[in-house]
Amino acid sequence: MANKILIRITTVPISLEKLLSGQLQFMSDYYKIVAIASEKENLENLGNKIGVDTFYLDLTRQITPIKDFLALIKLFFYFKKTKPFIVHTHTPKAGTIGMMAAKFAGVPNRLHTVAGLPLLEIEGKKRTLLDFVEKITYRCATHVYPNSKGLKDIIIQNKYCNSNKLKVIANGSSNGIDTHYFNPEIFTQQQTISLKNELGIMPNDFVFIFVGRLVKDKGINELVNAFQKLHNKYNAIKLLLVGDYEADLDPLFPETLEAIATNNAILSTGFQYDVRPYFAVSDALVFPTYREGFPNVVMQAGAMGLPSIVTNINGCNEIIIESENGKIIPVKNEKAIFDAMNSFIENDSMLEIMRQNTRKMIVSRYEQNVVWKAILEEYNSFNQNV
Repeated sequence: MANKILIRITTVPISLEKLLSGQLQFMSDYYKIVAIASEKENLENLGNKIGVDTFYLDLTRQITPIKDFLALIKLFFYFKKTKPFIVHTHTPKAGTIGMMAAKFAGVPNRLHTVAGLPLLEIEGKKRTLLDFVEKITYRCATHVYPNSKGLKDIIIQNKYCNSNKLKVIANGSSNGIDTHYFNPEIFTQQQTISLKNELGIMPNDFVFIFVGRLVKDKGINELVNAFQKLHNKYNAIKLLLVGDYEADLDPLFPETLEAIATNNAILSTGFQYDVRPYFAVSDALVFPTYREGFPNVVMQAGAMGLPSIVTNINGCNEIIIESENGKIIPVKNEKAIFDAMNSFIENDSMLEIMRQNTRKMIVSRYEQNVVWKAILEEYNSFNQNV
């Protein structure tokens, strides 16, 4: 089995590095792994770091027909040459190009993981086009893995593919979570005090944290507005934003950007490779996203002992159980965000119960090795058909 080639494809290398952290190394004990993505230098650095072969493909996250066609042709010939046993894709563009090339090249096992559907927030002709492309991706795949039960239901409702192609592996999630790595006990009191001082967080501040891309679809406009109103009521609170902007793809409102720049209670750190220290100085996660697959951030926060405020969407409402390890609120609802954040500050006893539950609920359901072994078992099942 070790000589059989397993190819994993994402649009950008950071998805391989972060969303599938540790998984490629685990699978390399059983298959010959090739990682494919764009950003040649970053991809090669990742391959050297984790000890797997790489193949550069010029993919973009936007609609670029000529580049996409050239990538499809290049990948087709690569598959014909290497004859992989499994091609497994993640992210929309990588899924479409990867599944089409694998289908045309006769790859026997063509797997696509769905970890969110950005097209759900798009309307008009562009939505019609993206629906069509999504259906092509699933038609070319032999197996489609939504990483949450809610996402599976959405795929069926939108008639993207036959339900017999769909399967949620384990309890959901594309990668699970390393609860030894995401562990609040790693950080000493002195370390958290030092980071708080560096960020300008006072000892008595209640810190809400958001981790992810700072874009409209993540609910940042509503979150910032709600926080500003809450800050008018409570002085000793902070909002910690950990992530980068994407002005070219999904920009925030100008007034939101101005608030982030001028409100001293809103702390923006930019992208961070290690988010654990920022969870360690925080009291609760606020994640008011419009859409997700199965959000790693909510699992990470839970493993770090933080209760979460999340929107009532697939993935989020599977990780969070109302009033046990967090609160579930409506999507795109600024007042609901305000009310939930306010309740966290005012109700100490409720918050303490949630804190006691958060980590153990993540450990019991989403420990990384459980997810990896379930995916490996799925791969191994294809050997029975050879």
